Formats: sequence, structure tokens, C-alpha cells
Amino acid sequence: MPNSETYTIDVIPGDGIGQEVVPAAISCLDEVASQGDFSIQWRHRAWGSEHYHATGRMMPEDGIEQLSSGQGILLGAVGDASIPDDVTLWGLLIPIRREFEQYVNLRPNRTLPGVPSPVGDKDVDMVIVRENVEGEYSEVGGRFHRGKPDEFAVQDAVFTRAGIERVTRFASELASSRSGRLVSATKSNGIIHTMPFWDEVVQETVAQYDSVSLEKVLVDALAARLVLKPEGVDVIVASNLFGDILSDLAAAVTGSIGIAPSANLNPEGRHPSLFEPVHGSAPDIAGQGLANPVAAIWAGAMMLQHLGQQDAAARLERAFTEVLAGGTKTADLGGTASTESFTEAVLTSLRNDPS
Repeated sequence: MPNSETYTIDVIPGDGIGQEVVPAAISCLDEVASQGDFSIQWRHRAWGSEHYHATGRMMPEDGIEQLSSGQGILLGAVGDASIPDDVTLWGLLIPIRREFEQYVNLRPNRTLPGVPSPVGDKDVDMVIVRENVEGEYSEVGGRFHRGKPDEFAVQDAVFTRAGIERVTRFASELASSRSGRLVSATKSNGIIHTMPFWDEVVQETVAQYDSVSLEKVLVDALAARLVLKPEGVDVIVASNLFGDILSDLAAAVTGSIGIAPSANLNPEGRHPSLFEPVHGSAPDIAGQGLANPVAAIWAGAMMLQHLGQQDAAARLERAFTEVLAGGTKTADLGGTASTESFTEAVLTSLRNDPS
């Protein structure tokens, strides 16, 4: 059957193990595409820390413009010990998120077969909807009297009604399609302006959805719940900072941050969305073939789902799940598989899938 759809996807492997897990994900995506009626045209971008060392920038000055004609972005990892973290992050990932209005950071976390949880036998299946472009990660503020005894820093969190409403609508619609239960992470007992505002707008927005029940939980108590009773949580909506922290905690609870994917979504489709593993560049194991590719492969499945290729996304998720269930695991999960051998096992599973 000839391919009826071709998607143009930009690839930014980035730094460290991103250079290993992204090729693994691409091989799996190409395989599942070959079994369907679509293909992927990859545009490879050698951006990241090496590009910074060569040019003084994490990506070209017209990088956003180059990406704008694509239908998605697959990112590996950003981070290099020789460059400050704020430079690497604000030089690449955050500008992409903001320029493309990727205001939803979607982070699913669930227990997978063969992956032990450090908190015991829990059946976890939750999704964290993180506000992705404002909140605590604003550029408003500054450092003053640098190097002097009275030096100080001011960082302003910026919350807008429109920003809270749109991420809450997304979370409410997602919750409505699942259990109908939505938890809002807050800290309105201690943060006196932004968090009560967050609470009010979230409550007003969720009230428009008859099928959704809202529970407001202080973020510290919610963190404890994710450790003690994670199976009781379904969908969480959270600000930029709270969502960032809670999603890493949830990934650890389900077994490893190496299996956690994420999507940076522009839900309206006016701009390309970006898909990436939650894990970092892991320089301590980079280049050794030890990296776990599950998060990158799963992020690729999320990309397929966003593009409307639901069946292909399901096949890809089923393939890496079956490989894990069969006992093939990388070292972070207690196994002996290399990045390459795990990927080959996923490819074999895809080729043997009769559906």
C-alpha cells in the first residue's frame, strides 16, 4: 500500500544519551510507519551543547523559523557539565516551548510489566498536566548588587487567567475521558497571591464540566500521596514548577525516570508540538550503550497519537511493553540489555505483531 501521509518531523538529539535514545526511537517509529499508511521525513538538527561551543548559541538564530514548517519535534536531552544549566535550557527548549505556545506539558506515568516500583506493588496510571509557558518559570526579576554583601535576587511568578483557564480546560477534558477525577496542585496556604488566584480560576473552569470532580490538594501533601497511595490519583493539573517536580516524583514511583515520556503540546495545532523523554542527558553513562530508550520510544508514540495515528501509537506502546514483560530491561531497571539490544527487541516485537 502506498504511503498516504508524510509527516515532517525535526530531530534534535541534543546532548549525552540523547544521541543514543533518539536514534533508537527513530528506528521504532520508522518501523511502525512502514506497517501503516504513513511515512516520516526526518529533518536532523545538530543543535545543543556542541553547537553552543562552536557558535555561542544552543541553536541558530533562526532556529524557531526553521522548525516552524514542521509538524512535530523529537528532542533527546539538553545539558552539558561545561555549560550552565540555565544557558542550555533557556537557549533551546524553553524558547521552543514559548514561541510555539506549547502551553501543555503532558506527562503520563504508569506501572509497566517487569518494572518494579520502589514503593511496592502499586497499580499506577496517572497523567500530569503541567502548565508549560508561564507560572514560576518567568523571566521577570533580576539579581542586584552582585558580589556585594547586600546582594539579592528577585524572581516573580506570572500567572494569567487565560493561561490557567486553557491548561485547566485541557486537564478537565482529559479527566472527563478517563475517571472524571481531577486533582489541582496548589500551595495557597503559603503563597498568598498567585496560588489563591490559581485555585479560583481552576475551580471556575472545572465547574463547566459536569462529568469532572475537582480536589484541591496542597502540593506537599500531594507529593506524600504520590509515594503512599499513587494508585488513587488519576489526572493532576499543576503550575509549571509544581508539575515539573511532581512528574519526576511520579516517574520514580513507577520505577525509573528512564521510562517517563512527555509531550509539549500546542493543542490547537497552530504550531508544532515537541516530544521528549523526561530524563536528562546523563553524562555519567553517555556513550556506553547503557541508556534506557523506553522514554524516547514512548515519547515517539505520544507524537504519533498527537498526529492522529492512534493505531500506530498503540502498536508501539504494546511493543515496548511486551519486551519489558518478557524480561528484557536495561541496567536502570535491573536488567542487562544495552540500548541497542533493547531496541532490537522492540523492533522484533513490532514485526511479529499480527494486528
